Amino acid sequence: MDLKEKRLKLTARRIEALNSLGIYDTDALFSYYPYRYEIMEEKPFDTWQIKDKVTLEAEVVSAVKTWRHGRLTTSSFDVMAQDRVLKVTIFNRPWAKSLALNQIITVQGVYQGKNKVTAMTYDNKKLSEHDAITPVYSTKEGIQQRTIRDSIRRVFEELQNEIMDIIPENLHVRYRLLRKADAIRRIHFPQDTRDIRLAARTLKYEEFLVFFTSIALMKNEEGKGVYKQPRAIDMGKVKKVIARMPYELTKDQKTSLQEIFNDMRDTKVMYRLVQGDVGCGKTAVAVLAMYACVTAGFQAALLAPTEILVRQHVASLQSILKDTDCRIAVLYAGMSAAEKREVLDGLANGTIDIIAGTHSLIQDTVAFHHLGLVVADEQQRFGVEQRKKLKEKGDRVDFLLMSATPIPRTLASAFYGDMDISTIETMPPGRQAPIIQYIQENSFRSVLKDVSGLLASGRQLYVICAAVDENEDYDARNVHQMCISLQKLYPQYRVAFLHGRMSSEEKQAVMSRFAANEIQILVSTTVVEVGMNVVNATGMIIYDADRFGLSQLHQLRGRIQRGSEQGRCWLLSDSREEKTMQRLQVLVQTNNGFEIAYEDLRLRGPGDILGTRQSGIPDFILGNLVEDTDIIAQARKDAEYIAENQQDDDCWMLLDHIRMRNQRNAVYAD
Repeated sequence: MDLKEKRLKLTARRIEALNSLGIYDTDALFSYYPYRYEIMEEKPFDTWQIKDKVTLEAEVVSAVKTWRHGRLTTSSFDVMAQDRVLKVTIFNRPWAKSLALNQIITVQGVYQGKNKVTAMTYDNKKLSEHDAITPVYSTKEGIQQRTIRDSIRRVFEELQNEIMDIIPENLHVRYRLLRKADAIRRIHFPQDTRDIRLAARTLKYEEFLVFFTSIALMKNEEGKGVYKQPRAIDMGKVKKVIARMPYELTKDQKTSLQEIFNDMRDTKVMYRLVQGDVGCGKTAVAVLAMYACVTAGFQAALLAPTEILVRQHVASLQSILKDTDCRIAVLYAGMSAAEKREVLDGLANGTIDIIAGTHSLIQDTVAFHHLGLVVADEQQRFGVEQRKKLKEKGDRVDFLLMSATPIPRTLASAFYGDMDISTIETMPPGRQAPIIQYIQENSFRSVLKDVSGLLASGRQLYVICAAVDENEDYDARNVHQMCISLQKLYPQYRVAFLHGRMSSEEKQAVMSRFAANEIQILVSTTVVEVGMNVVNATGMIIYDADRFGLSQLHQLRGRIQRGSEQGRCWLLSDSREEKTMQRLQVLVQTNNGFEIAYEDLRLRGPGDILGTRQSGIPDFILGNLVEDTDIIAQARKDAEYIAENQQDDDCWMLLDHIRMRNQRNAVYAD
């Protein structure tokens, strides 16, 4: 139900606030779960440990002392709690000076030892007057917690008797699950931690059941009658190309190729994901797969997100296939009309065997003579409909996707349940890992000497920022100001900026100049995460590193180890949150993308990492691929049964829910 429905009685201002959080209907509102809970529980003083978060009801027993240091206001006062005097310090609460002697307050803070507490917050109520558990929601500047909580409460009270259960009744009974309305009530308005645990168990199971049923239904639909003409690969020609390559393929590359060739020679349409870490050799595998397709009498197309990446793939194609008669072409927006027409004619009449291109390949004007294989690089960069359009330019085309965000095989098979998966873990011999330094401040001064030396040696530098412009609501270093500062600091070098708001032509021009070493320092957002292969760029500074996911940081640092020269990456962050510091330390300790992605999945969930936001399949909100393995295993089994027994009356609510959702979202039909 839309939040604008009159019966919900939400004000326009409140609806606007919820919309800004991505909440447009009641389903989204109910599934906007708390990310943590504040538990108002006073523990005995003798159990407190230094750095513990503590809650205490206390009596003010001294006057409040307040002083300013720049913008920082500090207030300090003594309280009596649990028969002892504690010193409480709180920052940026100048109104604390109005506290009166003998006033009863409730304090939440961190115990510092020696009877000292740094307060995070306090109020003038007794502990017994607080809710035992208070949900805390992710929010934005200007949107208060109570706005979210009150909106959920109001809508739930209006609709609680209309919330339908979609889990089949026999599964409800078998696993002793809560009713959906009860689970929503307990997750948002818990009376105790048991409420939270039971609600999460039910809602996680529902998420996984919907997900795996969607996958199972899709596999059933895709698998019926989808047969193709097997590709008669000339393995003699393929083996000659492999023998002429300047390096030997790794064990995993050979295994992946064999899996791809077997798929191509089968009557079933190939739908395979090749996943591997940065620099593992996925491109070589894709080139050989496309050449194998050509030897069978078909054309192959490679889709990449940027012109720079397309050019790099063409260079790889030309290098590996240089002694063959394979005809290779490129297509992107920046080409002249005459160049495009020549390429379009070649694709239509079959004189072009392999085409590499950007989104231009998807346009209606592009027609193939006999397309047999589509390869999508950085598959998460493309929406489902984009990939589907290219695939439909041939008759039952084989599809190969490549991803540089690898996850362990067991998790990959769970998440990419509709695909066959090839995993490349072994790295080419001699591949160096970049040196990573995590610096616990967000300042250039810590890296000045090293960076100046790197530039003086003729190398190039990336500087990554989390923001494009200065923004009061988003406290992070930004591209434009950083570019100005570096131009002043290094007038002898050319400094330029790059970000997603620039036009494609502007971005390509900057990336081309950087690749040609006409720019020595490139200040950028994460748009350089893929598509940049500048061997001479061996340094990277990442400001506000805590604002990025581990997998994204790993992808970024992969830009500076493209050649034999040692790369160096500096992670800058002034965050003092213990979890943040532990997370960033992971990048220092390992260069294994599988371990890093596993940690990212555990901490952040799959949606942003695996590029599924546009897939049409449900993302996980509560469910965690790493921690909820038992629920996952059971939900998969149940989903397979449901997909095979769709006539079962017990399943109609779940199936109807999935079909209605698929009508609203893009259909996942690659």
